[in-house]
Amino acid sequence: MPFAQSVIISCAGIGSRLGLATTKALININGKSLIRWQLEQFNDVEDVRVVVGFQAQDVIDEVLAYRKDVVFVYNHSYFETKTGASYYLGARHGAEYAFEYDGDLLVHPDDLKMLLNLDGEWVAYSDKMSDDAVYVKVNPQGEVVSFSREQGDFEWTGPCCIKKQKLRYHSGNVFNQLEPYLPMKGVKIRACDIDTFEDYQRAVVWVQKNL
Repeated sequence: MPFAQSVIISCAGIGSRLGLATTKALININGKSLIRWQLEQFNDVEDVRVVVGFQAQDVIDEVLAYRKDVVFVYNHSYFETKTGASYYLGARHGAEYAFEYDGDLLVHPDDLKMLLNLDGEWVAYSDKMSDDAVYVKVNPQGEVVSFSREQGDFEWTGPCCIKKQKLRYHSGNVFNQLEPYLPMKGVKIRACDIDTFEDYQRAVVWVQKNL
């Protein structure tokens, strides 16, 4: 990585929309937990911070079985907050730039490598795949100019990168943290976001093809 950044993996949520009675970090995809797939993709990243909340000890045990040097951060208000709070909590004692990665996300390895080597601040997006998508609108310069629950050019899946000093404690989503700073550089990636059980079924196939 060309500059000081921390990777923040947000794994505090309950994952109620998935309907599998477990946090998304621990769902099994082709023989491995989702968090294990993610950690393998960040093997070469020195500073990885995992934000935990629901089933925290189970997530910690799963992470430590693979990697011992991860920094754990608790989101004690995981039931009342969303990923925007976890992003802030994970980033506040980290490096200058905070690389956000949702706990329900997988990115194609080539695209993730590219993102880890991007300078400055950016927002990634992908072609629509999820059932319950948040959309982004992109201007002709390739910048992300807005987020929407109704319509847009592409799907907002994350990840993103922004200076940690711009983050504030926020009970909403990561994109709510980014909205005050739009437009931001946009980067299209191949990614798979898991919100619903149907998304999970697609993720199993996606992993077989891409990881």
